[in-house]
Amino acid sequence: MNSNGTIHILVADDHVLLREALCDVLEINPDFKVVAQCGDAEQAVARSAEERPDVAVLDVEMPGNDSVATIRRMRAVSPDTRIVILTMHADHRLVQQLFREGIRGFLHKSISRHALTSAIRSIHADPDRVVLSMAKEHLGLDVPPVAATLSDREVEILSLVATAMTNRQIASRLAIAEGTVKLHLHNVFRKLNAVSRIDAVNKASAASLIDWPATSRGAAR
Repeated sequence: MNSNGTIHILVADDHVLLREALCDVLEINPDFKVVAQCGDAEQAVARSAEERPDVAVLDVEMPGNDSVATIRRMRAVSPDTRIVILTMHADHRLVQQLFREGIRGFLHKSISRHALTSAIRSIHADPDRVVLSMAKEHLGLDVPPVAATLSDREVEILSLVATAMTNRQIASRLAIAEGTVKLHLHNVFRKLNAVSRIDAVNKASAASLIDWPATSRGAAR
């Protein structure tokens, strides 16, 4: 945020009407100022270097756009800019990859005006905050990805479940009590909203939380 308390924003979208409408929506807010509008990835990188905006709001489907490469370049030229993806496109693997590249928000274009402005303020105010606003059907998952966060031990245990190992075998392999295995699986089921071992493995695999070898598919019970 600049010294006058205004959040400077870059908006990048190749659809001119949508981009201009979005800028109008943002600039209604007295603490927002759109400092750049861009229609493609090259412009987004160049204007990020020139303006060093506080927040960049961009689509992932712009001409000449490899979204991962664009985000890397934008972060290189303006590392303090918080990047928010606003798009109709949604693939859970892409979402996860973009968060690994350092984006701070991934929002579907069906989001409300209030939710969008709140997300921008939230990620700008908190250096550790990320925002994901997507319908479950858009991600192709049965559970919200925010709930599908497993600890390293839970991933380890569920990966062994996927190889058809019993709780007793897993406990022996990891040198822990069988009751501890059951407790971890209980937590996994709760986080994934799973009703069985195979359901948990399916959901974790779909969310790319575990690697499930093709030879093991159907083995978990």
